[in-house]
Amino acid sequence: MAITKETQIGKIEVVGKHKFVQVRTDTVVIEDNEELSRKYHRHTLAPDAVITDEHSEVQSVCNAVWTQDVKDAWTTFKAEQQDI
Repeated sequence: MAITKETQIGKIEVVGKHKFVQVRTDTVVIEDNEELSRKYHRHTLAPDAVITDEHSEVQSVCNAVWTQDVKDAWTTFKAEQQDI
């Protein structure tokens, strides 16, 4: 009867004009190859986020969608919001 707990990337989504990356991390408890429970945690990353501590899959998605144009548009948007 081995009980294990593991963390998995459940979902990675790219949303919105500024290409925010939403990550769902699943914490799964397994006993004898049968899933006992699954809990979800979500977090969102903006194009100016530091992603060095993110899972390699998340980093790959961020690097693919966060072009320099996307990063510049996000920086401009944030600056415009401060002027309001």
